[in-house]
Amino acid sequence: MNIVVIGSGFGGISAAIRCLSKGHKVTIFEKLKKPGGRAFWFEKDGFTFDAGPTVITAPWLFEELFSLFDKKSKDYFQLIKLEPFYKIFFNDRNIFTYSKDSIINEVIKFNVNDADGYREFLKSSKKIFYKGFSLIDKPFITLRSMLKILPDLIKLRADKSVYKFVSEYIQNEYLRRAFSFHPLFIGGNPFKTTSIYVLIHYLEQKWGVWYAMGGTNSIVKGLCKLFTEQGGKIYYDSEVTNILCDKKGRGSRAKGVIINKKEKFEAEVVICNSDIAYTYKNLINREYRKKFTDNKINSYKYSMSLFVIYLGLKRKYDTLPHHSIVFSKSYKELLDDIFTNYKVPEEFSLYIHRPTATDSSIAPEGKDCLYILSPVPNLLSRTNWSTFGEIYKNKILEFLEYTYMPELRENIEIEFFITPEYFRDKLNSYLGSAFSLEPILLQSAYFRPHNRSEDVQNLYFVGAGTHPGAGIPGVISSAKIVERLIENSEES
Repeated sequence: MNIVVIGSGFGGISAAIRCLSKGHKVTIFEKLKKPGGRAFWFEKDGFTFDAGPTVITAPWLFEELFSLFDKKSKDYFQLIKLEPFYKIFFNDRNIFTYSKDSIINEVIKFNVNDADGYREFLKSSKKIFYKGFSLIDKPFITLRSMLKILPDLIKLRADKSVYKFVSEYIQNEYLRRAFSFHPLFIGGNPFKTTSIYVLIHYLEQKWGVWYAMGGTNSIVKGLCKLFTEQGGKIYYDSEVTNILCDKKGRGSRAKGVIINKKEKFEAEVVICNSDIAYTYKNLINREYRKKFTDNKINSYKYSMSLFVIYLGLKRKYDTLPHHSIVFSKSYKELLDDIFTNYKVPEEFSLYIHRPTATDSSIAPEGKDCLYILSPVPNLLSRTNWSTFGEIYKNKILEFLEYTYMPELRENIEIEFFITPEYFRDKLNSYLGSAFSLEPILLQSAYFRPHNRSEDVQNLYFVGAGTHPGAGIPGVISSAKIVERLIENSEES
């Protein structure tokens, strides 16, 4: 069978590899000059910057893909386990070292009375992990499939937010923040994201946090190499501008794509790793969309976006670890501004990725390579980033220079930043959302856009906007779901 994959992000390349292993002819069309999608990367003057995900968990999901062809991932890229996972810097200069071996000691440092509560929280997150992670590669195509797991969701109290769930075990506010921030890594507000996502804590504690030498881009390159070695084809600078459909009975079906508004490429199956809202709105003619109308797409709540500063520095800042989280004084108020009020907050919280703490190969000798990420609202904020971007960048750099990185600005060799407009314009992400749909309960599983299109036969979705959602484990698992759906459709 001839299969087209739109986009070479982790979801797209994983789906392509899986379909190739089943004997299908698979072609990927990628808009950009390099693969990766949100996991793109920038290179300049000896510095390499990952543009997207940098926290690697669940490494066995990569191994599964290579094992389909009796290969080993270690022959394509090298993963290093990090310790500590993160350092969390609070506004009063208190520091929480987030690790595996010393986490109880860190809890006690903040509040001795929370030690037992943390142990119970870990036990609960373990239960949620084994129930929730078992659903990560299961499709939710029918309401019946959702009703089957409803008792489990009720038992696990999935109606609670991550922050509320954590707060039932932990009393200290700093610790509540330390154990509830993870939804931000997948585009969610800890005060609204379903408590199912506390499974991330157990996932990290059990299997660790990893880094790919050379950056996350080395995993992307390794997967693309595997794909092309086995006969798959990838075309870059090849934007899919329309999904070809025709009528079939009362519905419609996909039959190929148009590349760069001119070249027609026929296919029996189309797999979209492209942004799901953008795909329905811009790649499928309205006559073929009965459920996913523009109004339906507009009715979803979309994740926040990101403002990211990339710096190549003349010196090293060894006081910063590989991963740092910098919290502002406010927490809920800041998140309300971003997710609900669509307003850039006066304060900011930051994630600082400094891979040169682990890997000297991605920067010239003696120099630092890092990015500074600030969550910001998506483009519903109406912020004029063409002017405000420079102001916001300077505000962040001034803060870091005053607090954790003395003489920062005079040591900058390379500097650039991306705004929500990057996600809209380069990645075709609706509203400049960095993670597609927000992961709230009523936009999860069956209530999320399905992996198999409800409007167009032979059209499938992988990536952040469909089930199970954003994050590398989620988008890779969406590829497994689509592979099974395609194989089942062939058999029926």
